[in-house]
Amino acid sequence: MHASPSSVPAHHAVLIVGGGQAGLSLSHYLQQRGIDHLVLEKHTPMHAWRTQRWDAFCLVTPNWQCKLPGHDYDGPEPHGFMKKDQIVAYLEAFLKKVNPPMQTGVTVQHVKARPEGGYAVQTTAGLFTADQVVVASGGYHEPVVPRLAERLPAHITQLHSEQYRNPQSLPEGGVLVVGSGQSGAQIAEDLHLAGKRVHLAVGDAPRCARFYRGRDVVDWLADMGYYDMPVDQHPLREGVRDNTNHYVTGRDGGRDIDLRAFAKQGMKLYGLLDSLQDGVVSFQDNLKAALDQADKVYNGINAAIDKHIAEQGIDAPACEVYEPVWQPDGNHTRLDLAAEGITSVIWCIGFKPDFSWLDAPVFNGRGQPVHHRGVTRQAGLYFLGLPWLYTWGSGRFSGVARDALYLAEAIEKQALRAPVAAREPALHS
Repeated sequence: MHASPSSVPAHHAVLIVGGGQAGLSLSHYLQQRGIDHLVLEKHTPMHAWRTQRWDAFCLVTPNWQCKLPGHDYDGPEPHGFMKKDQIVAYLEAFLKKVNPPMQTGVTVQHVKARPEGGYAVQTTAGLFTADQVVVASGGYHEPVVPRLAERLPAHITQLHSEQYRNPQSLPEGGVLVVGSGQSGAQIAEDLHLAGKRVHLAVGDAPRCARFYRGRDVVDWLADMGYYDMPVDQHPLREGVRDNTNHYVTGRDGGRDIDLRAFAKQGMKLYGLLDSLQDGVVSFQDNLKAALDQADKVYNGINAAIDKHIAEQGIDAPACEVYEPVWQPDGNHTRLDLAAEGITSVIWCIGFKPDFSWLDAPVFNGRGQPVHHRGVTRQAGLYFLGLPWLYTWGSGRFSGVARDALYLAEAIEKQALRAPVAAREPALHS
């Protein structure tokens, strides 16, 4: 629909920007409370899950952690890891349950507070007004690709991780994967298992074990209360939001990702990407330090589990300490693209948020929203679905329900404080 300049804009008590699991979770709780709302989705519901995952993608956390509101995982493999098509089916079933009031194909262009109260929301479907607005569009909006990419030879295929689908879709030849976070490590593994000649620029991502002392590490950490730890009680406080996720995989029933083991099998590892000159890529001389730090985190998590087992007197298999199976001993700072037959580069260095459409004084000097459990200092404006919004699970299936419920209650309280302020324009003399 398109509003003409003279028409009265459509008004809702709450507008939710984003129709992913966060926006739908909030819709679930607002419907329970009888609160009028509308979800505005730029594409289609759960768009990222349908279009921005590679073919072999699977969850890295066990299925039992899928706890969307009123929609816990109830399949036959609670300790398994859903694959891409299973995840989409799980989310489609959730969408059907929630049946949210939603408009799809609508891009929100500008949100600003109105002098008379509430918000004006300009969209590609016209102007809306709302008493309250919830930003549930996540924090992964713009793929990060360095300017260096512009100078790569024209014949080299370049993809961002969101565009990668499978090894068969790439041209013959070697592949340089840049970044070793969850996506980079898993894509490198996907290519490696397919027999591709893989070169991996390793970043500072930590790693963790898949299974330890007879159980999935996630199960141990859940028992230890890690997933219920609020951000303000984490040792890093809000700084944890900047951390790169640990790399591990749920593939083939779940296993560790050990980059050193890949190197023993022929994968070429390098340090952080540094520069490009005359077809030669240079990397920082930090590969050993990066691998050592990842292993330190791996062993540190296991040591915390050891302590928990000892304190609780739990009968479990003996503890182990990871020992490196490979050490860097050659050239890990230089890659001649032509000599190594590199025909593809996959950028796996993440995304950056884009809240340029939100005209509100709720951002810090780094452009990050300032909030407490998603509630900003500007009345009636909220965020939902961001990593570590409140706990580790805030941006995941495991914790978004708790955050959505908290915001639904906050929205209800705000509505009681100012039930009609945004609906009736102020009279001006």
